[in-house]
Amino acid sequence: MLDPDLLRAFVAVADHGSFTRGAAALNRTQSAVSMQIQRLEGAIGAAVLDRSRRGLRLTPAGEVLLGYARRILSVSAEAMGRLRDLQVEGVVRLGVMEDYGTRLVPPLLAGFAAAHPRIQVEMVTGLTTPMLPRLGERFDLMLAMHAAGDGGGTFLRREQAVWAAGRDVAAEDRAPLPLALYPQGCLFRAWAMAALDAAGQPWRLAFVSHSLAAVTAIAAQGLAVTVVKAGLLPPELRPLGERDGLPPLPEADIRLHRAPGLAPAGELLARHLADGLALSDRAARV
Repeated sequence: MLDPDLLRAFVAVADHGSFTRGAAALNRTQSAVSMQIQRLEGAIGAAVLDRSRRGLRLTPAGEVLLGYARRILSVSAEAMGRLRDLQVEGVVRLGVMEDYGTRLVPPLLAGFAAAHPRIQVEMVTGLTTPMLPRLGERFDLMLAMHAAGDGGGTFLRREQAVWAAGRDVAAEDRAPLPLALYPQGCLFRAWAMAALDAAGQPWRLAFVSHSLAAVTAIAAQGLAVTVVKAGLLPPELRPLGERDGLPPLPEADIRLHRAPGLAPAGELLARHLADGLALSDRAARV
């Protein structure tokens, strides 16, 4: 067995090219490090360092060992980090858009709960614009939607806003155009109205609700046109565009916001969500 402490001393000396500098990096005495190198050489039965007038060089055995030593120490540090993470506990309050909260985030939370059983996550879904001012007070983390290139926080992915309607009824042919949207404060609602006004196209609010399921159901029945993220188009809806007489819509950025002084439990969830959403975004683009 290779003692990680001995390997750590060997890597420090090899990296610094000197027993003196290697010992200083480890905050140990030169004699202590020299003794560790001797123990390592005794364990493997070969010299790892060539001490000559030309300086300190790796022997052939040392060159082979160095790569393994780095990998062993890296895996050891990773294992210790994961084990420490398992001991983290606390409550993380997460705010998220409803479509993400019902489709993308739950599988990620399942994986997070399995890896961090001592951390509890409380999730609230809805319009994130009115939630953001309560970051740090009511929420520890927030997945929010912003206009492309705006919003602060950590950028995760970009979503294209798209018109959508039911598959069996052409609601887009009605005049004025009936809309099923979220209440004021929804970025898609503002974009839809602004785009139609700029195109000189008459419209009316046929249905308004905080519920994604309700808005989707109204659109699916052919009663109105709505706006959704292209990557999360409900299966009961079909996308619409300029060929259907509707103006183009902007792109949106999905950003992760952290409360100031976020606790370790929150940081773990933030990294998990960021990695998971980035991975699903890459998979969707393949």
